[in-house]
Amino acid sequence: MATTEGEYVNFNAPGAGKPCKTWYKIVGHLESSSASPPLITLHGGPGAGHEYLAPLADLYHSRQIPVIFYDQIGCGRSTHLREKMGDRSFWTFDLFLKELDNLIDHLKLRDRGFYLLGQSWGGMLCGLYASRRPAGLRKAIIASGPASVPLYVQGCQGLLAELPPDVRETLEDCERRGDYESETYEKAASVFYGRHVCRIDPYPDELLAGFAHLKEDNTSYLTIQGPSEFIVTGSMKNWEGWHDAHNISAETLLLNGRYDEVTDLCMTPWFKHIPKVKWITLENSSHMAHFEERERYMQICGGFLTSDKGAATKSGIY
Repeated sequence: MATTEGEYVNFNAPGAGKPCKTWYKIVGHLESSSASPPLITLHGGPGAGHEYLAPLADLYHSRQIPVIFYDQIGCGRSTHLREKMGDRSFWTFDLFLKELDNLIDHLKLRDRGFYLLGQSWGGMLCGLYASRRPAGLRKAIIASGPASVPLYVQGCQGLLAELPPDVRETLEDCERRGDYESETYEKAASVFYGRHVCRIDPYPDELLAGFAHLKEDNTSYLTIQGPSEFIVTGSMKNWEGWHDAHNISAETLLLNGRYDEVTDLCMTPWFKHIPKVKWITLENSSHMAHFEERERYMQICGGFLTSDKGAATKSGIY
């Protein structure tokens, strides 16, 4: 498997006040004229880094689709900006879409085309980016990325209500006191994560790397999301990405897990408003279906990306 060791591209981040760089790596070959369009991956968080999406490299092995991973600004090997904590005018959706555009142009992918897969927060970016009809975008996959943050929070509240009473009471007590960092809170929150974020025990090493990134630098996460997965107080609190979904012209695949923190409630608006869309729910997965049902996940994604049949009509399991 041909893999770059990692490269950097300069990124002129508006308002950063210093030079910035985006780190990326490519699994496969971009040089061959006969190669498939590459798949660009958008990780979640924000701030979780690229490692936890590592299983997507399977698509190169099985389908010869080159896969491009990168760390979004503010995390991993890309430029960190801890001095921007709480700066909502800096940490915007447009910032991350400009970074994506910058990477695409650097790799000269407009003419040959590219695919896009965004997971979680990355799925939100993917949907918004696709709605702008960027040159070169062939197909898009929104994996466990909510179309509406208010509906995401509503769905999480339903999941929290199903937790054991003692766990729920602990979380509610910690929330009232603003305690999101104690061992007590983390232990209670881990019950939610074990049910609705990743059901594999122990967690895969790549996923642990993502959690480590968030712990090392939570600047973008706290500013955009908030103190936890199910308490959203950041700038995306009222985000309704589905409002622009009717503008998405690329064929789009929606994925989520039956036990996902990104519930059907907040995925449905994508399905209702994207013109060419297919929705598949993986029955034995939560938020990390690419680990939990890895083989089926890759079959679904690979089949969608390489099929020329299209998604002319809406279809789905939902």
